[in-house]
Amino acid sequence: MSKKVPSPCIDVCKFRRAGHCIGCSMTKAQKSMFKQLKKPAHQAAFVDMLMSQQADMGKYRHWAPEYARKCLKKGVKPPFKIKDKNIAKAG
Repeated sequence: MSKKVPSPCIDVCKFRRAGHCIGCSMTKAQKSMFKQLKKPAHQAAFVDMLMSQQADMGKYRHWAPEYARKCLKKGVKPPFKIKDKNIAKAG
């Protein structure tokens, strides 16, 4: 992966789940941490960790399609397989 991985933030930014954003599941500290990561491999690993966190917490099915749209808009392949055919066509 050579291009910069977009932030996992999907611009909801409401911290109501024990300090976790209801949009992406990141805490404020995790958002700051992602901004400090410069290597695409580290950014992709962070997104993998975040997806595991979302699976553990539940109620984040809305995140993947929104993040996939964001990635495709920026010309970056999402770090997971796109299941929604409408999203794949939009990129």
